[in-house]
Amino acid sequence: MQGVGTMEWALSYLLNNPEILRKARIEIDNCVGQDRLIDESDLIKLPYLRCIINETLRRHPAAPLLIPHESSADCTVGGFHIPRGTMLLVNTWAIQNDPKIWVDSNKFKPERFEGLDGSRDGFKLMPFGSGRRGCPGEGLALRMVGLALGSLIQCFDWERISNEMVDMTEVGGVTAPKAQPLMAKCKPRPIIMKLLSHIGANLVP
Repeated sequence: MQGVGTMEWALSYLLNNPEILRKARIEIDNCVGQDRLIDESDLIKLPYLRCIINETLRRHPAAPLLIPHESSADCTVGGFHIPRGTMLLVNTWAIQNDPKIWVDSNKFKPERFEGLDGSRDGFKLMPFGSGRRGCPGEGLALRMVGLALGSLIQCFDWERISNEMVDMTEVGGVTAPKAQPLMAKCKPRPIIMKLLSHIGANLVP
């Protein structure tokens, strides 16, 4: 379900930033082409798509608060004494949207992740946690979101339902979803007709 939310946020940002959507489509067309659908082996060759996913997860992590942890020993964090046995809640949303850490933190800029050769930038980006206590489903989640979002970009032309920008208001809660569900217009790209024709030809006895 959280993956669906990430997809909705990502597509919303792409609709509000058509130049980013266009750049992602060009990357997919150049890498995958028009004769087959994107598959898992293509994802490593689509760095800009990964940047879009990273930036979406930065702005809207699947869970604003990481799973609670407990300090195993007395420690000091940011000048504050943390006694052993204290429950710790990490506000990853606040970290990933902190203007002291991120330049233009309120803007959707996938380019900020270009050249990092991976998903992380120290401890500034950690939508799945970090270290031994990180989410074990991170790899699968990133692959599934990459395949789904990449397929939508590859197979359809997308646009907003009006000249108004997509409402990006979020509501509070465990997952902080969009306040207004995404509504968009799409039409099939030529690859869809080509693939359907190929499938139909193979079904003819």
